[in-house]
Amino acid sequence: MLQERNLTMLMDFYELTMANGYLESGHGRDIVYFDLFFRRPPDGGGYAILAGLEQAIDYLKNLHFSEEDLAYLRSKGIFSEAFLDYLRDFQFTCDVWAIPEGTPVFGHEPLMTVRGEAIQAQLIETMLLLSLNHQSLIATKAARIVRAADGRAVMEFGSRRAQGYDGAIYGARAAYIGGCAGTACAIADREFGVPALGTMAHSWVQLFPNEIDAFRAYAKLYPDSCTLLVDTYNVLKSGVPNAITVFRELAEQGYRPKGIRIDSGDIAYLSKKARKMLDDAGFPDCGIVASNSLDEYIIRDLAVQGAQLTSYGVGERLITSRAEPVFGGVYKLVAIEQEGEILPKIKLSENVEKVTNPGYKTVWRLFDRESGMAIADVLTLADEVIDDTKPYTIFDQSYTYKRKTLTNFIAKKLQVPVFEQGRCVYQSPTPTEIRDYCAQELGKIWDEVKRFENPHTYYVDLSEPLWNLKHDLLNRHFGG
Repeated sequence: MLQERNLTMLMDFYELTMANGYLESGHGRDIVYFDLFFRRPPDGGGYAILAGLEQAIDYLKNLHFSEEDLAYLRSKGIFSEAFLDYLRDFQFTCDVWAIPEGTPVFGHEPLMTVRGEAIQAQLIETMLLLSLNHQSLIATKAARIVRAADGRAVMEFGSRRAQGYDGAIYGARAAYIGGCAGTACAIADREFGVPALGTMAHSWVQLFPNEIDAFRAYAKLYPDSCTLLVDTYNVLKSGVPNAITVFRELAEQGYRPKGIRIDSGDIAYLSKKARKMLDDAGFPDCGIVASNSLDEYIIRDLAVQGAQLTSYGVGERLITSRAEPVFGGVYKLVAIEQEGEILPKIKLSENVEKVTNPGYKTVWRLFDRESGMAIADVLTLADEVIDDTKPYTIFDQSYTYKRKTLTNFIAKKLQVPVFEQGRCVYQSPTPTEIRDYCAQELGKIWDEVKRFENPHTYYVDLSEPLWNLKHDLLNRHFGG
């Protein structure tokens, strides 16, 4: 397994100052509710893919403050001894609910809800956001790229361009969840079972006296999986002709070549020429892999140009989500308990998008009963039950009284219990199981929502009780 690290102190310093303040002001053991959510998908898209829950769970399971942690905090000179004693005996006891990994998710719905003592719920903010923000970003980018590939395999090739080694390892996991066929990152295969894929670099070809000797040496070592990199010198004048020569030698030994890879130049033009050369030589089953700074837009353009490609290796623009490298997840207080009563809290802002949905909530997905396709998501108070045998009215999140009544639908609650009083009650699926689930659930989202540009809006609405609660709070604060 990956070397175990104590990441308890991976937190924003204000979480510690607030936690100390909660204890000193007598609010440390108050019961609070936090929602983790994002406001809009990256890249101007219509959806996101949730990933990173397993790593968040691992973090919560292993929360503890070492004597070295406590010594560091004492050295700051601002934390009370009572607070340090609290941390020394720290035991996670919160309840946590979350949407499973691989689920397509949308803005303003709680991906995770935490209930517990104010100190505990506050201290875990950064790591929960870090775990879900990073992997959800990469899984979402991967899903977009895989969609552009239109059934052709996409391989994640970005380790060397990732933002640090954790970015490479967990990015490979997230890319696989989003639909990639595998990764160049060997440790991701060892740790998570993400298939490790790869053949050779240009240095292999350069190391030998000439290109054909390099190809022959590789083919001798890996005759059953021979894919040759043909652009070290000249794709059409030497690379493909030399590959064909070696492929014929393999065929005489009873092997079939897997393919060639083109990593530079005009890939659309070169792939069409290479395809004809391979077909004429008797290798119509030989694949052509493209790499070199690809993303969903370039892949889509290559298809429009008639590129003859069977798979793609995608690196930096996937592993860093270069077009928009931030997933804007936030963690907001939505309720507190006083004498057994849940009191909703709301955050207001002049920016309407930043006004939160108050209260202890959950999220439902409504599916058309006939087509099985998703219609909308609905936020409800936690104790509400949506009866899908009756017409159901949902309300827009805005200040208006816009509403819609649905019939002939099936309602599914998305959040599941993850921790109960600090005890993990959730068994994380394998990355392959999550990947399969992700593909299945994406198939229930209309193509119009999955467009790259100007996607159709998928609505996340409110139940009537939650809409009324939100507007009562708004009126109370604004005097309306």
